[in-house]
Amino acid sequence: MSQKVKLGHKNTPTLSAVTPAEARAIAKEAYIYGYPLVGNYRIQYAYYVDKKNPEYMAPWNHIKNIHNVYTPADTAVQTPNSDTPYSWIGLDLRAEPIVISVPAIDKKRYYSVEMWDAYTYIIGYAGSRTTGNDAGNIMVVGLGWKGATPKGIKKVYVSDTDFGNVVFRTQLFDPADIENIVKIQNQYKVRPLSAFLGTPPPPAAPVVNFIKPLTKDEQRTSLEFFNIINPRQTLGFKTPAEYFGQCVASIG
Repeated sequence: MSQKVKLGHKNTPTLSAVTPAEARAIAKEAYIYGYPLVGNYRIQYAYYVDKKNPEYMAPWNHIKNIHNVYTPADTAVQTPNSDTPYSWIGLDLRAEPIVISVPAIDKKRYYSVEMWDAYTYIIGYAGSRTTGNDAGNIMVVGLGWKGATPKGIKKVYVSDTDFGNVVFRTQLFDPADIENIVKIQNQYKVRPLSAFLGTPPPPAAPVVNFIKPLTKDEQRTSLEFFNIINPRQTLGFKTPAEYFGQCVASIG
């Protein structure tokens, strides 16, 4: 790729300045950059937006506990575990941070709380191997949040995007253990920071008009791919997607 199409605000080329070879290079780089985002968006749409989808979980910032192990019928996620029943949260951090609360869990039982952003970048982990099996509260914040860590929060995790995912994995010892899993899952809590503090909530974030995601096969060839990675079209992603979108726009 030539120097004049190097990504960035000052170097973003105009449509007339781009040669066919440069346009191909930009499109290729955009596809590689956007691939995890588009794949993750498909999961988020199925789990938190499309209520008609058989794999729909719950609205954003609500928890859905799965009181069983995954089967071949669960296809949104490519390689789920079969010995750790899941709990899912779709994060919308635009209005305020989200607080996740966990109970004390027997130290013989592994559990984890994995958080990742819209690009599938891992924000962090809580649970047996990081924060331990004691009861506690953690908080996930967006890049725009500013404030002191509230009392009672064990750890703060910062997301690069306003929308993300949280998945709990709770170890199942054997089929008869599922009742114990259900008791633990029912004690997982998620709430906005204002609800945790008992203060008035901030103004609600604008409603998002989510566009239809691509199937796995469509993702390979459809030009709609570039609409999904456009921050103004989907989830309001912040930089670097903003300036990357400008570079993609330069090829029409």
